Amino acid sequence: MTGSPARRFLFLQGPHGPFFTQLAAMLTRAGASCWRVGFNAGDARFWKDKPRYIPFTGPRADWPQTCAQLLRSKAITDIVLYGDTRWIHRTAVEAARQHGCRIHVFEEGYLRPSWVTYERGGSNGHSPLMDTTIPEMTQALRGHAPELPGAPARWGDIRQHMFYGAVYHFHVLFRNSDYTAFKPHRALTVRQEFLLYLKMLLRLPLTMVERALATRRIRRGGFPYHLFLLQLEHDSAFQAHSPFASMTEVLADVIGAFARAAPAHHHLVFKAHPLEDGRAPLPAVIKRLSRETGIADRVHYVKGGKLARLLDQARAVLTVNSTAAQQALWRGLPVKTLGQAVYAKPELVSAQPLEAFFADPIPPDMRAYRDFRHYLLESSQVAGGFYSATGRQHLLRQVTDMVLSDQDPYGALKIGAPRRRFPIRVVK
Repeated sequence: MTGSPARRFLFLQGPHGPFFTQLAAMLTRAGASCWRVGFNAGDARFWKDKPRYIPFTGPRADWPQTCAQLLRSKAITDIVLYGDTRWIHRTAVEAARQHGCRIHVFEEGYLRPSWVTYERGGSNGHSPLMDTTIPEMTQALRGHAPELPGAPARWGDIRQHMFYGAVYHFHVLFRNSDYTAFKPHRALTVRQEFLLYLKMLLRLPLTMVERALATRRIRRGGFPYHLFLLQLEHDSAFQAHSPFASMTEVLADVIGAFARAAPAHHHLVFKAHPLEDGRAPLPAVIKRLSRETGIADRVHYVKGGKLARLLDQARAVLTVNSTAAQQALWRGLPVKTLGQAVYAKPELVSAQPLEAFFADPIPPDMRAYRDFRHYLLESSQVAGGFYSATGRQHLLRQVTDMVLSDQDPYGALKIGAPRRRFPIRVVK
């Protein structure tokens, strides 16, 4: 591990909330130097070390040159970012590789909901996992105890995520006068994003009642059902690592195949992402396509909520590339993916066409999945969360040393370096 003053970190955009500023404080205590580039007032709001905050107020076209100049002038050795597909980060990753910098990428956990993903170089479709086979993972695990670390059922992150999202967009909407050239990396305006977050927060009690009733109807319906895990249409994993331009395209393919091939007594359940904010009219599209294919009485829509209650009685699971599908694999359920995913290994997900999958889905190889899950837990999956105080505290205790390590998580596992974890104790 190298915690010397020679390590110089440049933070870019992170998850909403204080995680990045808290991680930087820990690295600074370890002897490193940390700066943050901010692109709007929301970024500035959550960075405490103001003397080391660097506002980027120029147009998008100036960012490549500015980024390269910062890496040189600050003698940066490491860059830290959340996700690697937005234009700010794609440019920074290219520049960092040219300058020989380490690239630290955080993402939501591949094993949700109790873990965070920490990798070097890239995540999701750019992750080193994409080129690692199950036999290679099994080989790397030799000598490691088979016991897998536990985690609490949740860190309470969803409501905090909504809250920090609303705070972030409030600052971008009302306090962004210093960043006149800022353009969000998503299609909606900042005002629209803020109003959607606010609407989610205000409607949360009603949404909880609606999804509880829908879940109850499905669980008590007595029919076999296939569960489709919907994703946010603007999510980077969907946009960058799938062949679809919109969820409407996905829904047309899936509902059409189900109508043609699924047994007539089977049902199809669509579960919304917990942070679905209504920018894509998914319920209306599902209703229209179901009516057009004559299966409206066999199709259901659930507004988010806990996935486990629906998975426990599902026959099979489909998704584009949601990490939540790993909860289905853990249960031994057949899984069909329509895009690129780190878990989309031939031993784990079905290669059947949609019609064949709906007719008779092939389950995963559970021995292979146990090795895959064990490999992730011994390497890139860190217990904790970005948004709740308890989740951040547990995450920081572990991930700071991983960031300072000379070895990336997968490289450390291959050379047999022990992974030291803190036991999880949740105070009720």
